[in-house]
Amino acid sequence: MAQTVSDFIVERLHAWGVRRIYGYPGDGINGMFGALNRFQSKQKHDRTGDSDQGIQFIQVRHEEMAAFMAAAHAKFTGELGVCIATSGPGASHLITGLYDARMDHMPVLAIAGQQARAALGGHYQQELDLVSMFKDVAGAFVEQASVPAQVRHLVDRAVRTALAERKVTAIVLPNDLQDLPYEAPGRKHGTLHSGVGFRAPRLVPYPDDLQQAVDVLNAGKKVAILVGAGALHATDEVIAVAEKLGAGVAKALLGKAALPDDLRWVTGAIGLLGTKPSYDLMTECDTLLMIGSGFPYSEFLPKEGAARGVQIDIKADMLSLRYPMEVNLVGDSVETLRALLPLLEHKQDRAWRRTVEDWTEDWWRTLERRAHEAGNNAVNPQRTVWELSKRIPADSIVTSDSGSCANWYARDLKVRRGMMCSLSGGLASMGAAVPYAIAGKFAFPERPVIALVGDGAMQMNNMAELITVSKYWQDWADPRWICMVLNNEDLNQVTWEQRVMNGDPKFEASQNIPSVPYHRFAELIGLKGIYVDDAEQMGAAWDEALAADRPVVIEVKADPNIAPLPPHVTLAQAKAFATTLMKGDPEQGNVIVETARQVLGAVLPGHRDK
Repeated sequence: MAQTVSDFIVERLHAWGVRRIYGYPGDGINGMFGALNRFQSKQKHDRTGDSDQGIQFIQVRHEEMAAFMAAAHAKFTGELGVCIATSGPGASHLITGLYDARMDHMPVLAIAGQQARAALGGHYQQELDLVSMFKDVAGAFVEQASVPAQVRHLVDRAVRTALAERKVTAIVLPNDLQDLPYEAPGRKHGTLHSGVGFRAPRLVPYPDDLQQAVDVLNAGKKVAILVGAGALHATDEVIAVAEKLGAGVAKALLGKAALPDDLRWVTGAIGLLGTKPSYDLMTECDTLLMIGSGFPYSEFLPKEGAARGVQIDIKADMLSLRYPMEVNLVGDSVETLRALLPLLEHKQDRAWRRTVEDWTEDWWRTLERRAHEAGNNAVNPQRTVWELSKRIPADSIVTSDSGSCANWYARDLKVRRGMMCSLSGGLASMGAAVPYAIAGKFAFPERPVIALVGDGAMQMNNMAELITVSKYWQDWADPRWICMVLNNEDLNQVTWEQRVMNGDPKFEASQNIPSVPYHRFAELIGLKGIYVDDAEQMGAAWDEALAADRPVVIEVKADPNIAPLPPHVTLAQAKAFATTLMKGDPEQGNVIVETARQVLGAVLPGHRDK
């Protein structure tokens, strides 16, 4: 049988190092699936070494989840993530997950089917202008193939662009083209002869620029460091720089695993989901070093002019964007920090460092007290993550969804060295935790994986992907895959935003959601289910789940009235919340009274939450 266009594309992707593709089939992309099947069969038959392991196709329940998984694969491995979908609705379903990758600067390739070339422009069934549709999310490179000799350079450019620029790219394949015999480009005018291969360059600023940064950092007496996803591979270098400068370090959510939380000068998360010591660190520092972070909320950074700034980022368009930096360094975080280290002075005065450590120690005591406060006939959700932190294996992968569960993930989860953690950062999309956890498990099947999810996201799209877990889990080297669902029958984060930011009572029509027996659903599809409605049983539930011989869903009956308080309550927020109470909130008689004390009391003189 002659090699088809699809056969060539699959082999070319394999040559680029692609070993896993997430997606869902359909007649608009059938040629590619036939080629994947043939290639897999050929590799199993030939088996000559590791390079011949083929390309594994992972069938998801929905194309959006395939794109989330491709984004997560890129985040956890540093490799290209690949997703595939059919024409029309299959392609359009990819969009949300692709935006997640784009906003978090992840290299992802989307492959989408299209109707036959002769039908295009004829208002044919499932005919969408896919190039235009993908143009924003995959604007770095999106092309529709038209002839067989074109696909070689389309694949090569799409992959190389995604890897080099850390962006989303897309290739659109008409279904009739996919099964045509492949033709190599001829040696003539109007053809291209592309090749495979890319290695990231060593990117380090010029010595003069490094010296300018050193001058600023050495002059600082109270240095604060903020790390993001760009520092995940620079743990040792960040620690060494922080030790020399006597600095405290705060972490953006995507950089949560960059430093372990057992370092006393690591203040934890920053921002609305962040910690009080991180807020104090930024408020009182005189020098800010930002490393690989696009943290969006400038109000949680030093007041403009209050601190001198140095920023390191591999993407120039992210420099001096959140805070006006004095020195901007384009470079890889590891290489740049290594170049800075020998030039930095070891600060002898450790008063600032001791202050940061005291703040952080006090904060962990506060979190422990909050976690052990009783819920209102339900489990305090802070307790769930607090108990996990005591037990979590050091090689775990943890994912979190957006919503109130992200607060407890951000604040209460103590990261150990070697762990991986992620969530939908820039897009902050609901529904990413379970597909992220699935991709993490496929990338590292020997590591335990834990997803923290709210019931809103679970009902939106995560519940169906438990079926994907059921389909594949017996292939995993380690069966430990755990999804904890906070069942509070409330779209909780938005409810609290309505109360504290808008001054509106909970709008039950929009916020209340039905209770679903998630643990029983897990049991129905062959997984293990655990139900917890007593906070004192939470630790035992984690022990049971971590010892299980199959994936587990822990359903926690959670109290919706435990407020995800920001690290700093403004007078405007306190007034808005007071207005909510005056209007009459449907939950006013429950734990919301204690929340009122904390929210209103936090802005009174002399108050400190201890």
